Amino acid sequence: MEKIDYHVHSDNSFDGKEKIIDLSNRACELGLSEICFTEHYCMDPMDVSYNVLDNSRYSDEIKECQEILKGKISIKKGLEIGEPYMFKEDLNNSIKDMNLDFIIGSIHNIDHLKLRSYIKDKDKKYIYNRYFNEIYKMVTQGEFDVVGHLDLMKRYAYSDFGNYDFKDCEELLASILKEVIGRNKGIEINTSGLRDNVKELYPSVDVIKLYKQLGGEIITIGSDSHTNDFIGSEFLTVIKILKDAGFKYIFKYEKRNPIGVKII
Repeated sequence: MEKIDYHVHSDNSFDGKEKIIDLSNRACELGLSEICFTEHYCMDPMDVSYNVLDNSRYSDEIKECQEILKGKISIKKGLEIGEPYMFKEDLNNSIKDMNLDFIIGSIHNIDHLKLRSYIKDKDKKYIYNRYFNEIYKMVTQGEFDVVGHLDLMKRYAYSDFGNYDFKDCEELLASILKEVIGRNKGIEINTSGLRDNVKELYPSVDVIKLYKQLGGEIITIGSDSHTNDFIGSEFLTVIKILKDAGFKYIFKYEKRNPIGVKII
């Protein structure tokens, strides 16, 4: 089946390390059929990515790379938007002419604080509950195609507090997933958690199974790679998990429209 990676950052993002062409060439070497760049974007002036992305440069590099690698790999243009329920009118005006294929909606901040800073001097139950409530706010109000790394808070809370208890959060998670499904949006399976201390996908297999039970179908797979090292990482691991959970397709996007890719 097609091997695709729908969460990649180039040096167009504040924390990216590699050029689009270098990342795309590496994806070709690894046998990927499609890659989507999802550069960081946020309308919050207090966010580290605010005003970093130069869309003109980004667009030119995508087009140049598409031409150079035509027939070898499909290259899509996307964004990872932080807190997309904030400054909604400004955000919509900002992205309307970007000619995007795909948008990940993510929570990186709460109350204008990075998650690793937000958790200080708070207890475990409060931290996870507040985070998932922010995700709920995003899925009800925000502009996105899929929810990025849905339970990302565990990356920052794991060392001090451990993982969240799925049963304790199941009702809230179900509310989030029902809203995603009702809006015909999807969720991302982000493999970077397997590289983190938590050693678990974002979101967990329990969340993936719950999504399926509730009728969810739209899923993308992303490495969240910021370098050449992790392009397409753990793709087959995720495919096996999805097959075991009963999913028939993963998805790619074109002009914000989901396209199913049959799982073989």
